Amino acid sequence: MFFNSLAFALFLPLVFFLYWFVCNKTKSTQNALLIIASYYFYSCWDWRFLFLLVFSTFLDYYTGIRIEKSQKESGRKFWFWLSISVNLGFLGLFKYYNFFADSFAQLFTSIGFKVSPILLDVILPVGISFYTFHGVSYVIDIYYQRIKAEYNFVDYSLFVSYFPLLVAGPIERATHLLPQVKVKRTFDLEKAKEGLAQFVWGLVKKVVIADTCATYANAVFDHYPSMNSLSLLLGAVYFAFQIYGDFSGYSDMALGMSKLFGIDLLKNFNYPYFSRDIAEFWRRWHISLSSWFRDYLYIPLGGSQGGMWGKVRNTFIIFLVSGFWHGANWTYVVWGLLNAAYFLPLLLLNKNRNNTGPLVLSYDWKGIQMIGNILLTFGLSSIAWVFFRAKTITDAVLYLKQIVINGDFGSQYLSNERYNYEILLLIGAFVLVEWNNRNRVEPLSGRFSLLKMGLAIAAIMALGTFSDYKEFIYFQF
Repeated sequence: MFFNSLAFALFLPLVFFLYWFVCNKTKSTQNALLIIASYYFYSCWDWRFLFLLVFSTFLDYYTGIRIEKSQKESGRKFWFWLSISVNLGFLGLFKYYNFFADSFAQLFTSIGFKVSPILLDVILPVGISFYTFHGVSYVIDIYYQRIKAEYNFVDYSLFVSYFPLLVAGPIERATHLLPQVKVKRTFDLEKAKEGLAQFVWGLVKKVVIADTCATYANAVFDHYPSMNSLSLLLGAVYFAFQIYGDFSGYSDMALGMSKLFGIDLLKNFNYPYFSRDIAEFWRRWHISLSSWFRDYLYIPLGGSQGGMWGKVRNTFIIFLVSGFWHGANWTYVVWGLLNAAYFLPLLLLNKNRNNTGPLVLSYDWKGIQMIGNILLTFGLSSIAWVFFRAKTITDAVLYLKQIVINGDFGSQYLSNERYNYEILLLIGAFVLVEWNNRNRVEPLSGRFSLLKMGLAIAAIMALGTFSDYKEFIYFQF
């Protein structure tokens, strides 16, 4: 059940009605309804994996209590490592086993040993990377005594499986979400209006921007050997806006619908394509994942302590793991390492914290320089996205090589597609709207909100891509 599907358009209002008009007496009834709705939502993907979700939830709930109650350090370590091992074991089995088995087989074959690996014929459980990280961070925080264990199983289950964030984040923290689900929520009309506006804007990003760009990006990437340089450049730009509209659109929809239930989720995007360098980009893109790796991997590795070599090592480890987290393919690893390489000069020159302030455009040389930095950062990230999108490293390298050696910048691109130039105007209009609202959550609330909401809905109906139905990209992670 996708957020942009007819089934979800029926599901969400029903849950909203039951939540505020039938189950609104106590916190317990509100949470029970959301748990039932969340498990139903997840079972619509594949009901068999619901058992894995429930098992993972119970494992972390139980081990968290056992860690807190253990009197000896040996007992605390046992329950801690049991939870971590089982969680990462399931993630590795479903997501990475076939990848590593096949990679080792290819390696041995290349040196003359024929190997036939045993592969698993299973699909990846949707959302496993996200809810696994929820549970792992919860157990780590208990082990290091940052939080107390949660003894109410329903409350903890809702923290893990709350349906707006279940399949593609944001990756929540127990310190942020659990306190909200442990109290009864009261209806707040203003928050509901904000949530509805954010949800609708997220839907605009998904069906108007992301899915429309996907049509053109797919045509370029699927036929890149026959495309000229301009077509390939545009294909990279199309995919950059596809993945941004897709993932940030999902995040806006998740945060918006959660506000309808009186619950705030962590912000996940902050206009990353207006970043002035790569370091700022990663403070603005998939914020909940970046901060998760910072707190649970980078800092435990030593963070920025211990000299420049330690900083460089830890930075490359973070980006390498981030690449692997996104998928079982060497293209994601290269994508992660390429971003690390982008980040390295800033780190070595101690400039990775230069651009932490607000974006203020001045009409002088500094303003021109800022626009240049934004365009350069976008260009670098678009090159990296080629590896993210390509099926193999070879395809990505040949794609980029073709841009350089072809040298034809004529308007040959996508001659078999309609609205070639209109899509560029649509992207340009989208960028202007985002820029003018870069200090706000979304552009639809505030003055003339009804008019803007009407225009957004009209854009969804008139410009949205529905015939070629597309799921969210990050659902596969």
